[in-house]
Order: sequence, then C-alpha cells, then structure tokens
Amino acid sequence: MINKLLKILPIKRFRNPDPIVSVLRLHGVIGRAGPIGSSGLSQQSLDKDIEKAFSINRACAVALSINSPGGSPVQSSLIAKRIRNLSGEKNIPVFGFVEDVAASGGYWLACAADEIFADENSIVGSIGVISAGFGFVDALEKLGVERRVHASGNNKAMLDPFRPEDPKEIKKLLAIQKEIHQNFKNLVSKRRGEKIRVTKKNLFEGDIWTGRQAEELGLVDGIGDLQTVMRKRFGDKTKFKNINHRQGPIRRILGGGESHMRERVLLGLDIIEEWSVWKRFGL
Repeated sequence: MINKLLKILPIKRFRNPDPIVSVLRLHGVIGRAGPIGSSGLSQQSLDKDIEKAFSINRACAVALSINSPGGSPVQSSLIAKRIRNLSGEKNIPVFGFVEDVAASGGYWLACAADEIFADENSIVGSIGVISAGFGFVDALEKLGVERRVHASGNNKAMLDPFRPEDPKEIKKLLAIQKEIHQNFKNLVSKRRGEKIRVTKKNLFEGDIWTGRQAEELGLVDGIGDLQTVMRKRFGDKTKFKNINHRQGPIRRILGGGESHMRERVLLGLDIIEEWSVWKRFGL
C-alpha cells in the first residue's frame, strides 16, 4: 500500500525543505545618541527584529551583518546578550559577518556570534573605551560670557565643558573607563578563548586591524562574505531571509512628509555626529 502511495504522490513532497538563514543587519552607530532618538542601534529598537530572526520557520542559523564603528557600551552589551540568550534558547547558531568595520562596540556585537568572518579589507578591533569632547573656557572669556551653574551635589557639574578641567574629575572618568574596558576585555576573552593567537594584552589597547590581520590574530575565524560562507556551510540551496532594513541618511532627512522642520534639522545634526564617528576609521 505504501509503495503505491509513493508512486502516486509527487516525490518533491518528501524532499527536505531548503535551509533558511535569517539575516539581521546591525548597521550604524550604537546607542541613542540622536537628539530625537532617530539614529543608533539599541536593544529596544532591535528587540523585535532579533526575536523574529530566531523565530523564522526552518531557520538553521542567524547571520549578523555587521557594519558599525561602535558607540554605547551599554547598548552593545544588551544587544549581544539578547542575541546570545535567544541562540541558546532556540539552539540556533549565530554567524557574524563584518562589512566595512566592526570596531569598539561593533566588535562587541561581533562577539555575539559563534563564528566571525570578515572581508580582507574590513576594519576590526578598537577594543577600548573613549570619551571625547570640547572645552569652551577661553571662548566664553573672549566673548564676555559668564558661565552660571547652580547645582545640588558637589559632583553634579562634573566635566562641564565650560569650566577648566579638574584633575579629580578626570581621575573619576578614567576609573569608570577602566572598569568598562575590563568588561570589554573579559567578553572578548570569554567569546574568543583559545582562538586568540597572540598575547591578549596586545589586543586590548584600542588598535585596529584589517580583516586579514584580524584572522591572523584570532579576532575573526576566516575571510568570507555572508552568502558564500552560509551556502558553503548549509548547501547551495540555502535561502536568506532579511529581517530588517535601515534607511540611508538622505532618505531619513527627506522621508516622511509629516515631519516638522525642527525635527529635520535635529536629524541632520544627528547624522553629522554619526558621520564623525565613522570618519575615525577613514570611512
């Protein structure tokens, strides 16, 4: 009876379905740095996409398409933890693919992957913590402007850019940076483990490398692009499901006819700030 059914039913019905790889884009500066919250990767903005990536029917893997110069260490940590938690819960492996850059927080996100791949020309690394700003003390004096600050709490106005730097405040800032830096180093050591091929101290001074150099150091597992590596791993018939898509900066400024002019101006400033972060890596 079974043999007769097999002859009648189309044989295609008994073939294994093509494997599916969910592709999650992690492109941009990390954190809610924008004045109207319009820019930046955050755990909140990505949460639904991350969950969807691990919920695709027949998904055999989640591929992270990473292109980020870094940003908030808190959001980097939250996003990476969310990805790792769902990977363990769903028993779905995660692969990271670096495009132009995975630096600082961008590399933190890459460490959420079980395996990391990069283009040979990608920029990888910058394992460190940075805080940058401007001082306007002399400018105010030349303009004849008096700075007035009234605060409850001795340290409430710490690092005010309109006052001369205080050595005690700088010491406090450096202590905070040191702790965050140590957390970053701990993460890389835990996720990369024995794959790191050099003295770890040399990796944690904020330096950057090309994808090929990063492979030699053990920061990435190989050179390759997302579709090629995934089809080699899961077969030529592997399908890709793109989960999210971020608008480019021009569309973000011009799009949405309901936006007010003030919001567009603030968004423009937001994009300029984002651009300045990318320029640190010559991009």
